[in-house]
Amino acid sequence: MPAVGRHFLADYYGCTPRRLNDADGLRRALLDAVAASGATILSHHFEVFQPHGVTGVVVIAESHVALHTWPEHGFMAIDYFTCSERLDARLTLDLIGRAIEAERVEMREVARGEGVKDRVGEAPAIPANQVNIRKV
Repeated sequence: MPAVGRHFLADYYGCTPRRLNDADGLRRALLDAVAASGATILSHHFEVFQPHGVTGVVVIAESHVALHTWPEHGFMAIDYFTCSERLDARLTLDLIGRAIEAERVEMREVARGEGVKDRVGEAPAIPANQVNIRKV
């Protein structure tokens, strides 16, 4: 059944703690890895937490990529959501795993919106006066 998107979830174990706490290094590694997948990068934002940990998000034309680190546990989680069949999300996840020197990676892919593409035209359109879109 066709889906509107693919959501890749990756858990990285046994990572080098200093790499997981290096926001600049993570930003460079993630942006390079996302670009390598063929995605169109629109923006990114990273936050550093005290005493440790980094969260980052890369907004792509095809959806988003987000990471969260726990250096004290040698652990990082990444979500890569895409509405594009052409992007190589697994390449991004492999490249970032190398950058943080992960000992083990567990990945899974979840189809999002299964069957929605089969139902195009069945649901009534949302009236324009009920849609509020604003850039923040």
